[in-house]
Amino acid sequence: MLSSTPLSERIHIAFFGCRNAGKSSLVNAVTGQNLSVVSPTLGTTTDPVLKSMELLPIGPVAIIDTAGIDDEGILGEMRIEKTREILNKTHIAVLVSDATIGLNSYDRELIEKFKEKNIPYIIAYNKCDLKKVNCGDNEICVSAITLENVNALKEMLGKISQVITKKESYIVRDLIDEGDIVVLVTPIDEAAPKGRIILPQQMTLREVLDANAIAIVTKETELSKTLEAISGKCALVICDSQVFNYVSKIVPESIPLTSFSILMARYKGFLEESLKAVSAIENLEDNSTVLIAEGCTHHRQCGDIGSVKIPTWLKKHTKKNINIELCSGSDFPHDLSRYSVVIHCGGCMLNEKEVLSRKEKAIAEGVPFINYGILISYMNGILERSTKILK
Repeated sequence: MLSSTPLSERIHIAFFGCRNAGKSSLVNAVTGQNLSVVSPTLGTTTDPVLKSMELLPIGPVAIIDTAGIDDEGILGEMRIEKTREILNKTHIAVLVSDATIGLNSYDRELIEKFKEKNIPYIIAYNKCDLKKVNCGDNEICVSAITLENVNALKEMLGKISQVITKKESYIVRDLIDEGDIVVLVTPIDEAAPKGRIILPQQMTLREVLDANAIAIVTKETELSKTLEAISGKCALVICDSQVFNYVSKIVPESIPLTSFSILMARYKGFLEESLKAVSAIENLEDNSTVLIAEGCTHHRQCGDIGSVKIPTWLKKHTKKNINIELCSGSDFPHDLSRYSVVIHCGGCMLNEKEVLSRKEKAIAEGVPFINYGILISYMNGILERSTKILK
């Protein structure tokens, strides 16, 4: 539904800390729901628990409860790794510390991680019904049992969220004017979700409407008729990247053309890096390994863009026998050294922090990080045309 805030557009608030510091109890107190299982047994929370909800005074958020950072054993180390991965998508961190014990080495390690990743954080000393603690500016004493200061904690989260959301960014709204006609070309094939259009198309459509522009949605097979019906009076055509070659031959050079994926790359903050990196595919050799990464976890079907079409086009363009590896959802390799290139989707299902953390990881390891739409337009010889409106 267009009225629902996508998970990727919500402020992610994650609760970190040691086992039995009361993270899950505090999450339940803050949300007013039994979101997480609570038990005196160490390590009750195993995998991160995520819940999308409305949290006053902030609005739409994603609340994440994580496993204890001091977990033990082989499984414990795996849980800790999952907890560390959550840092890459966290907008605001809440460090839950046991007030009867105080900050320990694990807590201090987390604080250093927050600072390293520029994550604003609050230290919540839980169990203040048992012991009070003198608190600093970003600290608060709370009790998940008596609910003491839980509302005050939410107010602190609200103040931080206001700072985070001050910067306004757009997918397309800043590129069009009121009254402009914008044609959205949305293929409906075997991979298209039945009964709905995919998220980037939804988000772009909403911004066109917010700009008081005129949106026309059509399939690529009806594009010629659509342009003819409006006498070519169109301010912008936006298409699915996989039909770039087909659409570029129909849309006159006088009409700006781009894709949903390219617009999402700009929105998520990795367009410039992708433009710099795309020519790296010319350096691929036989047996080079390429990672194709998607933020969603949809069921792959025949003709899938990530697992079928891009690998086919890439091998045809380079004329090399390239090895392809795939990852999806929140799974992303910790070590990128074996890859010659990372090719990433627009990232509509990931928040901007997670996408940028992937980009920065690739840059740090010297691996080119390329967007789907940029790659496809480059291989079709229309990169300059498809990005001209963004410059």
